[in-house]
Parts: sequence; C-alpha cells; structure tokens
Amino acid sequence: MKSKTSSILKSSRLNFLYALLMVALLIPASVFSQQVIEIQVSPNILNLQSNGVVVTIHTDIQFSDVDAQTVTLSGVVIQSWKADNGGYFVAKFNMDDVKDIESLEIGEYNTLTLDGIKVSGDDFTGSEDLLVINNVPSGKK
Repeated sequence: MKSKTSSILKSSRLNFLYALLMVALLIPASVFSQQVIEIQVSPNILNLQSNGVVVTIHTDIQFSDVDAQTVTLSGVVIQSWKADNGGYFVAKFNMDDVKDIESLEIGEYNTLTLDGIKVSGDDFTGSEDLLVINNVPSGKK
C-alpha cells in the first residue's frame, strides 16, 4: 500500500511540475524582463481647473536606456523628453491630455503609470498616485 501511495504522490508531483513548465512557456519573455522604476509626477496635485501646460515625470532610469518615442503615461503619448542633470530620463506630457484620462476620479488619489521600452527591447514601468481636484483658482471666479 505504501508503494502505491508513494507512486501516486510521485506521479502527482510530476504532473504539477509539467503543468508549471507548460504555463511558464506560454508566458511572454517580456513579462520577465520588465523593469520597475521609480517616478515622481509634477505637479503632485492635478487641478482640473488649472491653466498648467505640462505634466512632468522624473524617473530613475538612465536617459540613454530609453526609447523615448515608446513612452506613455496611462495611455497618453509623450510630448517631449530630456535628460536631467544626473542623466536620468524626464518625460513631459500635455496636461490637457492627462486631464482627459477617463479613469480619473476627482477628490481621489489616482494611479498614473509610465510605460515604455528600453533601447535593449525590455519594457519598463513605474507608477505614482496623484491627487486630482477640481477647484477654481482664487481670483478666477
């Protein structure tokens, strides 16, 4: 009886390992090569009534590593980019396009996600929460 139970357990383990291997083979390689980066969104509060022009994203990824034309912010296409004094990638997005993101909830923190592809072909991503408000600036009533 013991050998039959042992045989069943061994067979179950092999089936489990086989299933794991099959799943791993079906997952695209890009999932394993995605780099998570730190980002800082400026302004850190998005007022839908502001007259601001750009939303700037500071990153901790080297400028030379980024294929800048592939970068988006929660689906918004990048407007311009540069390197900061430390050589890190800085992305700029049209503020009106960011304000138009459908999923934004007023009075709540909303997660903005920067996605892109490195010149090596690997993906990168970074997210930060941003408070969204809808306040008329003083003097503009």
